[in-house]
Order: sequence, then structure tokens, then C-alpha cells
Amino acid sequence: MNTKDKGFNTKLIHAGAFDDEFGSATVPIYQTSTFKFKSARHGADCFSGKSDGYIYTRIANPTIRAFEQNIAALENGYDGIATSSGMAAITSVYMALLGAGSHIVSSDAVYGPARGVLEQDFSRFNVEATFVNTANTENILKAIKPNTKVLYVETPANPTMEITDLKACAKIAREKGLLLVVDNTFSSPYLQKPLDMGADVVLHSITKFINGHADIVGGVIVTKDPELYKKIRHSMVYMGCNMDPTQAFMVLRGVKTLALRIERAQQNAQKIATYLQNHPMVAWIKYPGLPSHPQYELAKTQMDGFGSMMSFGLKGGYEAGRKLMDNVHLAILAVSLGGVETLIQHPASMTHAGVSHEHKQAAGITDDLVRFSVGIEDAEDIIADLEQAFTKLD
Repeated sequence: MNTKDKGFNTKLIHAGAFDDEFGSATVPIYQTSTFKFKSARHGADCFSGKSDGYIYTRIANPTIRAFEQNIAALENGYDGIATSSGMAAITSVYMALLGAGSHIVSSDAVYGPARGVLEQDFSRFNVEATFVNTANTENILKAIKPNTKVLYVETPANPTMEITDLKACAKIAREKGLLLVVDNTFSSPYLQKPLDMGADVVLHSITKFINGHADIVGGVIVTKDPELYKKIRHSMVYMGCNMDPTQAFMVLRGVKTLALRIERAQQNAQKIATYLQNHPMVAWIKYPGLPSHPQYELAKTQMDGFGSMMSFGLKGGYEAGRKLMDNVHLAILAVSLGGVETLIQHPASMTHAGVSHEHKQAAGITDDLVRFSVGIEDAEDIIADLEQAFTKLD
């Protein structure tokens, strides 16, 4: 089915699907490492690009292609590139777009390993990186150098929930000859479509909202330009960052309920954010759906909803946060986010432990920051769980 002109929910169910010879109602798992050619000529044509037949699962696989095309349709992009993890997606983009002597400007509050791999690994090959608060576009302009190739933005930022103006970033990228790459993990294509706002590349850790069930690790990249797609796909294939067919099958199943899950979770999040904002033990809260958020007005225009991620700090600081996390029962103390279950974690000592204390402080990742991923349980039960944990802080 051609879903180009269909609604988002129809795309969730049908985009990328194809008819197999047995009439399967869902995309089957093609759990094979290699594919049989019809003839020697057919094999040669596949390798030369004259035929689009399948060769080897590291290069392409029907189940994986269905998933790639599904997400590309959701992001209004040219095509997708599925990877074995979110970090595989990030590294594939870095490898394709950065070279020795080049420079990248990145949001300072990004997923810890996305920063760490630049500082610890790409730096060994003379790749420079500057990390700034991209919510203030003046910081971006000041950071750009003659050798800057990429502007990399995560919005909402992990874990500070800062919102970056994507249209403003796209304008800067066009004027300065840069490629704009956006990590859209915290929003998913249901709430935000960076390519429509001028980004060149969008990527996700599909481990989070897109799959939504805390049982798969994976990543995906979508471009709006065919040549850029070929360049990044080439890097992914040669580094062996490909997704597994069973991963793709399970994520195709998970993504079908993306809209339903996010709608329920963000309804819960709004109630919980209001509760936390008014709690006497909460020192501060960052949730895009609260008017107190610094970029609340931007979030209203740039996003189609406020999502289910928030961060907050307690008046008792780090020790109070530790006690809170040790005393919740419904919320699960674990990293990751975007699943049907509510998760709580401490970024400074967990997901961002590899970032130096100095850099964490500069990015607003303070020791008291608690990251909260709201699930689809009953909001009243989540609030009750927090309330009983708060009583243990006295």
C-alpha cells in the first residue's frame, strides 16, 4: 500500500509492509544471513546495483527494509537505515559526516555516550567537538569554525529537557553550509518531525518510544536526501552496525501502538508534572508542558505534544534523590526511557557518568537531577508511589 498521503496512524500500521508469496498479514521474519541468487548474472547485477535483490543481511534484509521504510514514512524522509543500537546510529552518522580535521557543534546536554565517543574516540583521529547549550542559538553561532561540518542537536535535551529551536538551527546550517542532525528520541516522529523543519538527518534510539516495550535495543537514521542516505548507509554497512531481522520484526510490532502509548503517557505526565510542581519537597521541575518551562512557547509551536519525559530536583539535593529512588515501588529504578512502564534514574551517576563533573555542571546535569520517564499506568498510582516515597525523605 502506498501510504504517502495517509494519516500518521495509518502509516504506523501499514507503511513499509509488503505482500509476501504466502499472504502473511504481518511482515515475516527473514531470519537468514544470506540470500540465494537466481543465476550468476542475477548475483552480479545485485552486487553492481543493477538489481535491488537481497545479498546478505548485513547489507539489507526484507524484514529490516520494511522497518526502515516505515520509520522513513513517519518522519517524512527519503529512506531509513536501521542499526543494532542507538549508539550504532549515532556512530554511523559521525563516521559518515566527520573526517580528520573536521569539527562538530553539538548540544551539551545529549545522551552521555553520544558525547563520550566524540571526546574519547573521534578525538584520536583529529575530530574536534564543541558542546554548547543549543537552546540559545547565539551559542551555536559563536561555536562555528571554518572546519565545522555538522550541527548536532538533541531536543528535548537529555536529561535537562531544554528545547532547541529547530527552524532556527536549520537556517544557521543552511547559511553556514553545515548538515543539521537531530536526535529525535525524546519526542518520536509522533510529536516532532525535524526533517519538516529543515533538518538533514534525524535519528532515534528505537529502544525507547518507537519500540516502547523495554525488550529491544536498536537505532534508526532517516535522511531527506538520497545522496546523504547512500553515504550514511555505506558507513553503517562497512562498520557492521546492522539490525537483526528479529529486532526489526519486534519493533514493527511495537511501533504500531506508538500514538496510543504516547497519548496515554503524556496525559499522565501532565498530571504528574503538576503534582511535582506543587510538592513542597520539589525544588524545581523541567517539563515542556508546564508554563514555567523556559521554552514552553517554543515547545507548543515545534512539537505536537509535550511528551512524557521530565526532570526534577529535590530540596534535599543528591541524598534526597537517592532516597526517593530507593523507595519507589511502582516506578522502576533503571536507565532507558519511553516504555510502557514508568522509569526513574539519576543521570549524573548513571547515563552521564562518563561525562566529566565540570561538563555535566556546564550542561545543567546537576547532582540533584532526577530523570523521570512516565509510563502508561494509572496516573493516580504513579502519584501515590511518589507520595509514599516522599514520606521516607523526612
